[in-house]
Amino acid sequence: MKIYVRYFMIGFLSLVSSCISEKEDIGTQPDAVEVGDVLPEFTVVMNDGRTVESESLQGQPSFILFFNTACGDCRRELPLVQQMYERYGADGRMVFMAISREQDAVAVGEYWADNGLTIPFSAQTDRTVYHLFAYSSIPRIYVVDASRVVRAVFTDSPLATSEDLTYEIERVLTEIKDTEK
Repeated sequence: MKIYVRYFMIGFLSLVSSCISEKEDIGTQPDAVEVGDVLPEFTVVMNDGRTVESESLQGQPSFILFFNTACGDCRRELPLVQQMYERYGADGRMVFMAISREQDAVAVGEYWADNGLTIPFSAQTDRTVYHLFAYSSIPRIYVVDASRVVRAVFTDSPLATSEDLTYEIERVLTEIKDTEK
């Protein structure tokens, strides 16, 4: 019996550490980007070869997800993000990008293929881009308006719901329609 408990604890701790690792100093640093902030300057190469810079998002609302496929909460959130992408991003109304935290393109690509995901992604093998936005916890979602101002941030506590994301995305898209009148 003791051996089963030991294996359970090892498995549980491995799962938890994939979302939060010892590299993070939890609770001692504020998020780098909060609601009301302008996106930091960053450049990523997407899985289709496009280069996206934060400046290129000016004039377009965007949805930015930080994740790692070994993170249980991220795996739970990705199908919802896929639904949002199909509803709002596939037709070009909103720019969607999923940016991995310490995970290479092969691992992300395999997970995408195995799970039928089509969200554009940028594989980052380190935390350089992630640390421009935050210091701890994934998944982390940013809903950004056309002026590159962060309008909503969702983390793992609690995970975003379909209603949460729909509300924030619709709010940002409605603002664009209102300014076009």
